[in-house]
Formats: sequence, structure tokens, C-alpha cells
Amino acid sequence: MEQKVRFHLPGLRYNYPLNMYWVSLLEQYPEYFRPNIEIGSFFGTFPYAIWNGGRLMHDDQCDSDYVRGVIQAMNSKGIPVRYTFTNPCLVEEDFKDPYCNFLMQAANNGMNEVMVFDPKLEAYLRDKYPNFAYNSSTCKEIRNTEELNAEIEKPYKYVVLDYNLNNRWDLLENVQHKEKLEVLINTLCIPNCPRRGEHYKNIGRNERIILENRKLPMDQKKPIEPWYCEYGDNNCIHNIKGYPTFISVEDIYEKYMPAGINNFKIEGRSAYIFSLIDTYCYYMLKEECVGEARLQIIKNLEKSGVIAVRKPRPAMWP
Repeated sequence: MEQKVRFHLPGLRYNYPLNMYWVSLLEQYPEYFRPNIEIGSFFGTFPYAIWNGGRLMHDDQCDSDYVRGVIQAMNSKGIPVRYTFTNPCLVEEDFKDPYCNFLMQAANNGMNEVMVFDPKLEAYLRDKYPNFAYNSSTCKEIRNTEELNAEIEKPYKYVVLDYNLNNRWDLLENVQHKEKLEVLINTLCIPNCPRRGEHYKNIGRNERIILENRKLPMDQKKPIEPWYCEYGDNNCIHNIKGYPTFISVEDIYEKYMPAGINNFKIEGRSAYIFSLIDTYCYYMLKEECVGEARLQIIKNLEKSGVIAVRKPRPAMWP
């Protein structure tokens, strides 16, 4: 049996329509896709979850029916929902958060996953929700083989590789159980970004501010901490290909798959939707099918109201 090329795709809320259409495209037009493509999970969370990390999700709220509907839709396709509960700024009181616990309860069917960072939150979740698979986050920034092998030996389904180890075959060849590695292939950060860890903390602090602001009158709301990154805010699939940390589609098939690494994570929970479409197309579609498939995707998203194309307003002359 041939090994699957398994992609983990971003978004449970903002990218939900694109992701579900992508599944339909794979089902209806398998000839568009490269060999043995499989969707391993959809990752992210729903807005106003204090446990969330990695990307700031705010100015939006989902009711319980919507949350359950998303989980059911994804699971019905055989695809796990993977929560990214990686906020590095939590305190133990946060573990009682009713909304985050509702999210866990709604997905507590034995099929879904959680990405973890904080060891205390992980212990709480494993005790209360043992039916989930747990994954180790790239936020831990593990950068040497000895520590990475120790992490892989722990009871995680997958361990997401620090992006700075991408293409470092002098180190990767010494990693045990490569089938448990998950590789972030399109990170927009520059190699060895000096602000990556602080960015995670900024997001964690802002999650708390946003949650607190929901209970405050307008004149008492706190401003979120600003963030601007001169290293990666304007990057996309088209201008990161020169980075040594970038993993090309050729690398996947010619280097990573033969080495036994077949789980690949695409970042982009808050990405510009057309940039994300280009990224999906680059990694998963046959090159000769990209144009036709991209047009189908855009037409479908316009038809469903996700993308709005404004037409000129009628006028009178003279």
C-alpha cells in the first residue's frame, strides 16, 4: 500500500467554506490532484477561546449549533478537527473556561485532536478528555535532535517540527519514528526569526484582553497590544521560496516521503483567501490542472457568497 501524502489544513471558522469545498474538489475531481493526497486534519479553533494560540481570532462569535455543525461536517468526511490550544500565557484558572470546555465536549467523539503547548493545560485535558489525540506544538521551538527524539517518545500522535529544522538533513536523519513528525512547509517567518516566540506571547495576551473586553462597556474597553512584524507580515507562497526553511512540492515527494515523513502542515488560519488558494493549489494539485481548478474554486466561493464581486452601478446619461 502506497504511503499517503497527508496535509493538515488551517481553519475551522474563516476558512471553513474553502476547506469544505476543497474536500469536495478532491472527491469529485481526483484527477486534478497529485498522487495519494489525503487531508489529515483541519486545525484551528473558534473565536473567543482563551486557550487559542498561534493566530489571533477575534471580532466574531460562533453559536453552539454552528460549532457542532462544523465538527459534524468535517468528521463526516473522515477528517479530524484539531484544536490549536497553544496559548503560552494561561493560568490554571483559565482551565475552567466554560467556552473552551464546551468546544472540547462538542468534539468529544473519539475522532478529534488537540495541539498543546502548556504542560499543565495538557495534563488537565488528558485527564478530562482522554478520547482526544494530542499533538506537540511547534511553539515549543525544539531545535536539537536529542530533545526532539525525547518529545517524539511521549504519547503524542504527531510532533510538529520547528521550522528552522526544515531541510536540515544532517539533523533529521537522526530523528527516530519519523512517521510521527509533522512538518510546517510554508512558514512565512524568516529563518531563525528573532520575534517568533514574542509573537506567540503577544497573541496570548491579546486573547485575554479581547475576552475581558466582551464584558466591559465601550468606554472601558482596553486596547489590544499592537503587533507589526517586519520579517513576515507581507510574505506569501510566491516570495518565500528562496528561504532555506521553505519546503517545495518536489522536496515533499523526492526527500521527505522517501525518508518516511508524510505529514505536512500548511499555515494560514488568518491568511488572505486568494493567497491560501494559491498555496493549496501549489502543494496539492498537478501543475497542469491548477488554472482550471483555481477558477472552479473562485466561482464556487463567489456563488456561495464567500467572495463578493461588485459590478458597476447603473447610471443615466446625460
